[in-house]
Amino acid sequence: MTSIILEARDIRYRYLRGDEVIRGISFHVRRGEKIAIVGPNGAGKSTLLMMFDGMLRPDAGTMLYDGRPILYDARSLRTLRKRVGFVLQNPDQQIVAPTVYQDVGFGPTNLGLPEDEVKRVVREALRAVGLEGFDLRPTHRLSGGEKKRVAIAGVLAMEPEVLVFDEPTSSLDPRGSEEIMELLDELNSQGKTIVVSTHDIELAYPWAHRAILMVDGMILQEGFPEIAFGDRELVRRAHLSTPLLLDIYHELSERGFALPTRRPFSVLDILQVIDQVCNQTRCRASPGTIAVHDVDAPDDGGLAGWCAARPGISIGAMGTRAKQRAADEEIPLHFTYGVVDKCILRALLGENTAILTNGGMVRRVVERVEEYSRQSGVEIPVTILRSS
Repeated sequence: MTSIILEARDIRYRYLRGDEVIRGISFHVRRGEKIAIVGPNGAGKSTLLMMFDGMLRPDAGTMLYDGRPILYDARSLRTLRKRVGFVLQNPDQQIVAPTVYQDVGFGPTNLGLPEDEVKRVVREALRAVGLEGFDLRPTHRLSGGEKKRVAIAGVLAMEPEVLVFDEPTSSLDPRGSEEIMELLDELNSQGKTIVVSTHDIELAYPWAHRAILMVDGMILQEGFPEIAFGDRELVRRAHLSTPLLLDIYHELSERGFALPTRRPFSVLDILQVIDQVCNQTRCRASPGTIAVHDVDAPDDGGLAGWCAARPGISIGAMGTRAKQRAADEEIPLHFTYGVVDKCILRALLGENTAILTNGGMVRRVVERVEEYSRQSGVEIPVTILRSS
């Protein structure tokens, strides 16, 4: 089985009586990647995404899925769209049923799945997006963020391998945007390949494994985000601004400071750079500890008791199930996004913190803290706590 799941080979597309909007694009997406396609309005991002599940067919060139050219007969497209799920920019264009359950179950029902199987996939999809108990809610009374999650759940219910999002944070406030991107991280940790289009370079820079910079239907640059967005002139040609953290890094470099080769991806990273420039001590106290709780592990009430016994501790939650668990057990949260880095920052001040998360995200927390410790030379203790 090839590691490449989606591929474009010199594809072109022109709308009727219009200019060519995709102009000889070639690239690939590997299984398990998070890819951000970034460019200004009119760059051709949405048109390109619609070729991933066969909504549009290239005028020239070839789109491939799992190493095979995409076929455009009805049966082949039905199979492809079960494997490649597409979430539109405006959820109102995707939500078709009067209640949440009916909408999320629309696709599986149309596939002819038995009622018990439809109930199962709907239940799992709603749980994945943090909307358990929303089954009978009228869709027209949902908030913008809730509608976005229902649209994602409707796609998840088809159990696709690849999730494609057109401007996933469009019309959401900053907190809602952070929560959606965290949800995409969680889905990626469960094995989903994620492709998003966005004009928000600040959002894409720390999130993506690889980024594709587009303008006028062409790819200007492709690679790791620090490469794709690292050339200021190319970013300007795309009518965008260099990510702020990269801008600060470049400005310090241009002033002759010796900097680490790894570019900053977070506030924590840029503080490391500044500490190095200023030759200051990175940690002014003995580091605090970070306790990680797996909320999917069996529990007899010990988590709530553990938190209650430590009234001064700062607690963060990563993932929808962790946040729901905190709400159910009335555990106060200090951090709900950017959790790991914020806990590291607290630890550097000598404070103890706790992170509630689940499954594969536990490993990600540990790896992130270990990575920071290796780079900074400051050892921050991590304890994994599983209730029984």
